[in-house]
Amino acid sequence: MAIKLYKPTTSARRHASVMVTLGISKKRPEKSLIVSGKNQAGRNNQGKITVRHQGGGARKKVRIIDFKRDKFDIPAKVVAIEYDPNRNASIALLSYADGEKRYIIACSDLQVGQTVVSSQKLTELKAGNHMPLEVIPQGMFVYNVELTPGRGAQLARSAGNFISLMGIDNGMAQLKMPSGEIRLVPAGCMATIGTVNNSEFKNIRWGKAGRMRHRGIRPTVRGKVMNPVDHPHGGGEGKNPIGLKYPKTPTGKKALGVKTRNRHLRSNDLILQRRKNKRKK
Repeated sequence: MAIKLYKPTTSARRHASVMVTLGISKKRPEKSLIVSGKNQAGRNNQGKITVRHQGGGARKKVRIIDFKRDKFDIPAKVVAIEYDPNRNASIALLSYADGEKRYIIACSDLQVGQTVVSSQKLTELKAGNHMPLEVIPQGMFVYNVELTPGRGAQLARSAGNFISLMGIDNGMAQLKMPSGEIRLVPAGCMATIGTVNNSEFKNIRWGKAGRMRHRGIRPTVRGKVMNPVDHPHGGGEGKNPIGLKYPKTPTGKKALGVKTRNRHLRSNDLILQRRKNKRKK
């Protein structure tokens, strides 16, 4: 895929760019693999807003993605590469030898007509094949990586992402994450060979506020322009600074550069090196 720039026919078009979906081979999704999704607008199961600045947006169907790839040793043919409005990466429609169809996240080298397979032992080391980390050679790029064997992929699933397998030791695999963090996961966790496609997505210039509203992203208001009842930074006359020892969130907790990771998490012992050379605590 590539980024396309238009002639500046309007002030918004002047600063906008779009993604050209050159590899998309099928426009309509597979009916048996879509469900209706409800827009939660950043709310949890109690109706409370846990993520601000979300809501609205274009209506879209949810594609059921197979993150487990648990049909082992059954070859699957790539029938189509499709657009998924719920993620920034493209998806691939697989048709297995027994007739079943499933969606997976497409890698950068996946082509229509190619055959991929998922196996619990070493298979051909080509893009799209799914196998345990313990049988993958060191230094290879993988994506769709599990944190717990059998739970399904949780790591490196967005556009352009990949994880570098650094080595295997004492039944644990050392992974270098996209953030630079180095952590351990069980060597029996499954992963897919390759890198996620659509790596140019980060270079899109959205251009105007309307395109962000179509994505379901609402305006962000600064705390310092609010009233004191609405935000700890609020109040004052004119463009006053925050006026506190440190910035705060709307609920009064420390913000901006403060570590939010729980010091007592069990998985802290699995992190060998924090991202951006942060000290381990």
